[in-house]
Amino acid sequence: MSVSYMDYTSPHAQFTYDLKNNLFFKKNNQNFINALSIDQLNTLGNVSLLDIYLSTGNIVEPHTHQNATELVYCISGAAVVSLINPFTKTLNHFPIHPGQVANVPQGWWHYEVASEDNTHLLAIFDAPVPEFIAGSDMLRLTPANLLARSYCLNADMVEETLAPITSTVVIGPPNDCKTSRVGKAVIHQVEMQYERDRRPQKPVIGNGWKYSNDIEI
Repeated sequence: MSVSYMDYTSPHAQFTYDLKNNLFFKKNNQNFINALSIDQLNTLGNVSLLDIYLSTGNIVEPHTHQNATELVYCISGAAVVSLINPFTKTLNHFPIHPGQVANVPQGWWHYEVASEDNTHLLAIFDAPVPEFIAGSDMLRLTPANLLARSYCLNADMVEETLAPITSTVVIGPPNDCKTSRVGKAVIHQVEMQYERDRRPQKPVIGNGWKYSNDIEI
């Protein structure tokens, strides 16, 4: 809810802010995120945003916002917003271009991939400060042997594979990544999956947990 106890007559009430003064994350000059929350603008109430700049093939890594729904608005360029629907157990891809939006419900696993240079996205949240759980943190902080045991994997291979993840990624791939061609491959993959997802699907009844076995997952 909005801040009902705010004294709007106070000389300390803030009504404007320049987002370039609050850098949330920077990978390089083409890939960075500025943030605005109630911590920067005390009259903001129950809303906040991230101002996202990406170049082709860069990814706002898989993550969740446990306290807010996210509305992603494309200002320029193009991106694919991907999310896992926890009720239908499907991975869905939504390409957006200038003037288009994609909505990510609170707590849903999702990520964004830029499909053009100079992509500019505005992520709007229904919370005064959006919380963020990064996939990179879950992978690097969960013991490799536990992951291996949980999913019947080779513990040594899991440890070796995840070893390069030493900090929160936010925008991937990291600058020191050796697989520079991954960008176009990822974009092609999500675009192909989007075309498959557009096929008519059978309706799901109730809360989504009871669905027919013949629905593709």
